[in-house]
Amino acid sequence: MSTRRNFHRAALSATICGLANPLSGCTAMAPTTRPLAVDCHAHVFLRSLPMPDRRRAPSGYDAPPEAFLAHLDEFGLTHGVVVQPSFLGTDNAYLLDALQRYPKRLRGVAVVDPSVPAAELDRLQQAGVVGIRLNQVGLPAPEFGSPAWQALLRELQRRAWHVQVHQVAAQLRPLLDPLLERQLDVVVDHFGRPDPTLGVEDPGFRYLLSLAPSRRVWVKLSASYRNGADGRGEQVAREALPLLAGSLGWDRLVWGSDWPHTLFEQAADYGGQRRRLDAWIPEESIRRRVLGDNAAALYRIGAVG
Repeated sequence: MSTRRNFHRAALSATICGLANPLSGCTAMAPTTRPLAVDCHAHVFLRSLPMPDRRRAPSGYDAPPEAFLAHLDEFGLTHGVVVQPSFLGTDNAYLLDALQRYPKRLRGVAVVDPSVPAAELDRLQQAGVVGIRLNQVGLPAPEFGSPAWQALLRELQRRAWHVQVHQVAAQLRPLLDPLLERQLDVVVDHFGRPDPTLGVEDPGFRYLLSLAPSRRVWVKLSASYRNGADGRGEQVAREALPLLAGSLGWDRLVWGSDWPHTLFEQAADYGGQRRRLDAWIPEESIRRRVLGDNAAALYRIGAVG
């Protein structure tokens, strides 16, 4: 099924839900009691929003929170984490609006300037933001030693926020070492982004495994398609998973759909990404931990029911 049809179906489901109970926040479609299950990586945006970073910006469609919630309902997921996309820069207004409209179902990860005022961090936190994102693919590491960054890292530490890192494996060390030195929790996107050719032999991926003793590193099982074309990314994911679980522990792994699969809209769909998790982790008890307990602890999500 094409991505465009997926959007139409999701939007229709969201519309039906809203007509049935406009105050429900799209929870009326779900059972009143069900196991907690969280999609820890998705993006929401409108094509009309200003996009200061055009390098990764999609075009031609909207990805509203209602469509995301419809996907959650369809696949039995109770909660979602919306991550500020890099192409929207540090304007978190649309993210905040989504969190404020659906506070019982969504948590957020924002993108901020290091000079962000504490009052703005307060506003983000009150809306349900629990961390910040660094998407450094193609970019150097921030100047963590600067006064602005030092002040922000202190704020993150005080709030017990995590830092979500998106970077290829070979460039993880300059990002993770300074953050871990500050005793911050770090969440690494997309299996750690090992090189498609090197796979799990990538020294950067091996460095990621070596961080297990810190107990501060989490990895998202998500977007295998970003780690190699023609099935290579899926192969790398299957090889990486037992190594990640064996080193970091199953309790440091979470799952994300990466919806709406920006730049890979024709190669991925929501259902396919959710079914991949079943293939990666056939054991239901472990899969429930990854979807439930692990995500609940990391994103501060309460029980359902």
